[in-house]
Amino acid sequence: MVTLYTIGFTKKNAEQFFELLKKNHISRLVDVRINNSSQLAGFAKGVDLKYFVKHICNAEYVHIIDFAPTKDLLSKWRKEEVNWEQYTKVYLGLLKERGIIKKYGVKCFDNSCFLCSEETPEMCHRRLLVEYMKENSTEDVNIVHLV
Repeated sequence: MVTLYTIGFTKKNAEQFFELLKKNHISRLVDVRINNSSQLAGFAKGVDLKYFVKHICNAEYVHIIDFAPTKDLLSKWRKEEVNWEQYTKVYLGLLKERGIIKKYGVKCFDNSCFLCSEETPEMCHRRLLVEYMKENSTEDVNIVHLV
């Protein structure tokens, strides 16, 4: 059984965020944001996360752009030029086009947590990503959303 976790950092302070990771014994934090260095990210800037995750959670940090939507798609979503159904279709098409299952696999992400900014997973690409991985894996996959 492969367990994939997801988490968003919005509306969480650093203590809440890192305690969730520690409590669930995450071995790797996989940043799936297109931009991991925004000033709005606070403690969740990539360069800081790498340090914090290692020293607080004894886990690895990686930033995988292949798992992020394009800047164009994200912009259209934020400007409401596409609805959630359209966003989902384009994003899942990107994952397929990028060949993420073949390129990365799923098993190697066991006990990894996929990070994005959205507070909850319902309308976030991190949920779409892990569901895509589950649906396209030969492994049994369990998904846990940390909120």
